[in-house]
Amino acid sequence: MKTIQKSLRVPQEVAEGIEGLADAAQRDFSSLTNELLEEALKMRRCPGIWFAEGPSGRRARIADTGLDVWEVIAAYKHMSSSWPRLRKAYDWLTQAQLRAALGYYAAYPDEIERALTRNVSWTKERLGKQHPSLRAMAE
Repeated sequence: MKTIQKSLRVPQEVAEGIEGLADAAQRDFSSLTNELLEEALKMRRCPGIWFAEGPSGRRARIADTGLDVWEVIAAYKHMSSSWPRLRKAYDWLTQAQLRAALGYYAAYPDEIERALTRNVSWTKERLGKQHPSLRAMAE
């Protein structure tokens, strides 16, 4: 990714907060600040989407749910991109929540496609090999 240098003034409290997060995550200030700015931009562009930390890193999630955007998109694709079928399958979600996921996918398709590819690669065999404690659950 191409980068450019910009001078930016931030309140001391914000800088200290980022430094604390960077120290806890054993990351440098610049890379963490870039991640935070990127997530803030994405959330501003796609209202209804939040980011959450998980075993596979930070992921775009539908706000107020435990669902990652990729999960809804996987189902949507499996349903031949049928809006009525998606609404029926996720009847507990509002139209706004589902549209937020679809909107995020439209804005950031490469990110979601990478997540879909990564998650399809998990087979029972791979799960058992990488996480032996889960082997019994995969059988």
